[in-house]
Amino acid sequence: MSPTRCFLVSDLHGRIDRYTKLFRAIAGERPDVVFLAGDLLPHRWTTADSGFSAGAILAAFRDLRTSLADEAPEVLLILGNDDERAAESHFLAGDDEGLFTYLHRRVRVLGAYRTVGTSFVPPTPFLLKDWERYDVGRHLDPGCVSPEKGYRTVVVDAEDLRSATIAADLDVLVPPNEDCRSTILLSHSPPYRTVLDRAALDGQTVDYAPLDVHVGSIAIRRFIEDRQPLLSLHGHIHESARLTGSWRDRIGRTHCFTAAHDGPELALVRFELEDLEAATRELL
Repeated sequence: MSPTRCFLVSDLHGRIDRYTKLFRAIAGERPDVVFLAGDLLPHRWTTADSGFSAGAILAAFRDLRTSLADEAPEVLLILGNDDERAAESHFLAGDDEGLFTYLHRRVRVLGAYRTVGTSFVPPTPFLLKDWERYDVGRHLDPGCVSPEKGYRTVVVDAEDLRSATIAADLDVLVPPNEDCRSTILLSHSPPYRTVLDRAALDGQTVDYAPLDVHVGSIAIRRFIEDRQPLLSLHGHIHESARLTGSWRDRIGRTHCFTAAHDGPELALVRFELEDLEAATRELL
């Protein structure tokens, strides 16, 4: 039987109150699938007692699976650009334990649906580069720092830093000849030039060059335009829904949702795969 009732959350940033609200909603509503679209861990400078560590997240999902038993949801998650990749081993261990599916650069079939995931985002002005890739080529927007610079918490081959792109990754993850009508893309970065990737950069310049207020991925935009998956799920740009007035967009037949939010609340997107038009978003 295919899943139908789903939750989407993103950018929890290790906030215990947000995780508590999420687990309470899961226990009360028993969704079939929960998607987490990245930025799950505390900021690097957050003190240990103010947020979850990777180990604490695993323990919380372990408790959830124990308490709900057969009614526990399928959980699919990726990390985001603010998460240290050194913590990835914890999530791979959680996947091995069956607590959730770690979906970065992986494919998971859920009944009639196929889910694919990627954590990578285009270059940003931030210095942590664990989850940054060139987008469709070695282009940098004004103010952004190259993925070849900054710092990383894991060792990466220098040639990979120079040549790898989000576009090439997507082609490997979903070969061009595959039918995507039942595909769900879980990507931390939203697609470029949508209501989901609108940043608060109005009027700002770097060396007299105006900054683009749209900071999503061109590669993801092109993938959605060309392949037309059923659904794409995102986070990353916290202020986008406030600035645009919408947490959802559409590219052709593809519905695109974000759970990013720049307030203290947990933004919970609820949807049914058979009726995406009826999706809702609630701030808890």
